[in-house]
Amino acid sequence: MPMYQVKPYHEGCASLRVELPTCMYRLPNVHCRTSSPAPKAGHVQGESDPSLQVLESHQDDILKRLYELKATVDGLSKMIQTPDADLDVTNIIQASEPTAISTSALDLNAVLGKDYGALKDIVINANPTSPPLSLLVLHQLFCDHYKVLSTVHTHSAVKNVPENLLKCFGEQTKTQPRHEYQLGFTLIWKNVPKTQMKFSVQRMCPIEGEGNIARFLFSLFGQKHNAVTSTLIDSWIDTAIFQLKEGSSKEKAAVFRSMNSALGKSPWLVGNELTVADVVLWSVLQETGGCSVPMPTNVHKWMRACENLAPFSMALKLLK
Repeated sequence: MPMYQVKPYHEGCASLRVELPTCMYRLPNVHCRTSSPAPKAGHVQGESDPSLQVLESHQDDILKRLYELKATVDGLSKMIQTPDADLDVTNIIQASEPTAISTSALDLNAVLGKDYGALKDIVINANPTSPPLSLLVLHQLFCDHYKVLSTVHTHSAVKNVPENLLKCFGEQTKTQPRHEYQLGFTLIWKNVPKTQMKFSVQRMCPIEGEGNIARFLFSLFGQKHNAVTSTLIDSWIDTAIFQLKEGSSKEKAAVFRSMNSALGKSPWLVGNELTVADVVLWSVLQETGGCSVPMPTNVHKWMRACENLAPFSMALKLLK
């Protein structure tokens, strides 16, 4: 007998039906593209934002330009890979020879920026185990064009520096106040993996690599080149650094053949005037001792022509 009675929860044998929710809340499908209008909702915008339309149009224009650039580059790559691309471009530049190094000083304020009376000081960090000979040649050229305050220092981490490297700028006797010089050229012997240069510590990152520094320094002489000549100069500099200095014996022999061919048509590597390509290639040959590869006749004659110039011969004497 039960203690107490409770009325049944449902009547008879009828099944208990409880409707359970199938989702927490319903939202209209914004991706559904039907003729019938989408149900209205507070967070669904009926019309597209004009700013989004402008952004999409701008994106389409950028993609179109990228496709055009890609097609242009693909066409150029096909031209380079074909045999017809092996043209002698030295004939192209005969009508537009590089200008000679200007005898008048370039406006350094226009190139390096105005420092309100402060001396523009080019600071170079170089490793004494591999002295950058091309920069010593360019230093001598700078002294012929500007009033240069030259100084050599040694970093505290470097213990032994040969005497000839400490005097690589010669006997520097400071006879004028600092503000009377046009340019400062400071060389610091330091344990760095690559030669570095700065002329503004606050406003620029360092330029690394002897070839890149030589490009920048030579631009201060005001020499003008067209696009083809500039490309040839850059190509010779890259060849000197990556093939002649760091390449295999086969690569070095190929460089000598190219040099011999170019020097058979003009006294210098790029036309009838001295360029930074001559400075860098001559320096690499001196640093590597001729690369232990037989030197062709035209290259040997060109080496002698370089050494007959005062900046080259003085750089050699300072390192002996």
